[in-house]
Amino acid sequence: MADVAYPASNHTAQFYIDGQWVEAVEPTWLEMVDPATERTIGRLALGNSDDVAFAVAAARRAFPAWAGTSVVERITLLKRIVSLYEARVEMFAEAMRLEMGAPITFARHGQAARGPAHLKTLIDVLEEFQFETTRGGTRVVLEPIGVCGLITPWNWPVNQIVVKIAPALAAGCTMVLKPSEYSPLSALLFAQVLHDAGVPPGVFNLVNGDGPGVGAAIASHPDIDMVSFTGSTHAGVLVAKLAADSVKRVAQELGGKSANILLDDVDLTGAVTRGVAGCFTNSGQSCSIPTRMLVPRALMDEAAHLAQRAAATYRVGPTDDPATQLGPLVNRNQFERVQALIRHGIDEGGRLVVGGVGRPAGIEAGFYVKPTVFADVTPDMTIAREEIFGPVLAMMPYDSEEEAIAIANGTDYGLAAYVQSQDIERARRVGRAMRAGGVHLNYPAPDFHAPFGGYRRSGNGREWGEAGLREYLETKAMVGYESH
Repeated sequence: MADVAYPASNHTAQFYIDGQWVEAVEPTWLEMVDPATERTIGRLALGNSDDVAFAVAAARRAFPAWAGTSVVERITLLKRIVSLYEARVEMFAEAMRLEMGAPITFARHGQAARGPAHLKTLIDVLEEFQFETTRGGTRVVLEPIGVCGLITPWNWPVNQIVVKIAPALAAGCTMVLKPSEYSPLSALLFAQVLHDAGVPPGVFNLVNGDGPGVGAAIASHPDIDMVSFTGSTHAGVLVAKLAADSVKRVAQELGGKSANILLDDVDLTGAVTRGVAGCFTNSGQSCSIPTRMLVPRALMDEAAHLAQRAAATYRVGPTDDPATQLGPLVNRNQFERVQALIRHGIDEGGRLVVGGVGRPAGIEAGFYVKPTVFADVTPDMTIAREEIFGPVLAMMPYDSEEEAIAIANGTDYGLAAYVQSQDIERARRVGRAMRAGGVHLNYPAPDFHAPFGGYRRSGNGREWGEAGLREYLETKAMVGYESH
């Protein structure tokens, strides 16, 4: 591990504060476990509020100078970060394979590749972005909000780190990052990339820890001007409450239960097969994937057969095997939670098409879940309402387009939605009726400029591209700037 994940594995006992690797004030220790084997791969130092206080103080000291840098200087730095990252893509892939169980092919081409993609998108945005505009006699100035607390999840470790750190740097902010304690290796490696790229001391700081010990300290710290949080809706509510006393800005990307409406004119084979693939992305551990497939009732039996056939093709196996498509879930708690939800689906009357409880055949260790599909799921069932975060698809029948829209919108969430139709105008019309932050028509390619975020209990604020940059800016109106 030390050879492949270097230098991340050398710093699991340290934090990155004020431009250097430092020891924790009074660490507690967490065993890092490879979820594919259940073997311990090291120990991680977890910090506390004292470590956060040191990091925030460093970020506060560094803010005036970094906020005063030019856009050209920030672009130059971001380009250096891209170059150094791309030289270490294989290290990032191996880190995520070990820490959160991403199969190596997906870790390389799905997970690690997202870092440069988002960085390059933001560079494009920054090269054209206007920080100052004039209307009438008023000059509108967009300025960095200040010191930012960034709290990221384990399921897309580098992706979520980059879509917070990059716009914060681009805006002129300084920051303190708390990555998930279940995906520390890729975060530590990215910290080293930032250091080697020449990010000034104090501009970027990293403190590992859990939610109660470090996340809460970041959310409540009076010298942090903004918190950007990605994680569960439950945890997001706690972060917002802790942040309220200091009236800091809170941007949240939370849970989802995204519907995928297959209209009655679709190519059913293609729509179902690609829908299963979407649901199984990252072993189902994604907040915006299509986990509810809405199918015309008359087509349900045929669609269920197609889904069963598609799910059966997925190869579950060792994460170091390039042919493996589905890896384990991140840890035992997540494994047991998904097993319980699959049991709920069976007990509540969902028709189990494929998969079910237990590990896949032939796998004795690791937090692996059978690729699972339920048909004839009704909106009142637990698996139709709760975010599962595993390779579990709920297929739901509907009788009219209006009913499909009502079912799709009938959750507390609103992160993403999907619509499939051979008539693009029809897909657009249904898409406009979706109460979701991102609507995907006919399985499009990713657009890293598209604003990413949700409605309702899926959060507030947006990430990616220009929308992500704007989250880290304050608006100042200089009235009378242009005299007449």
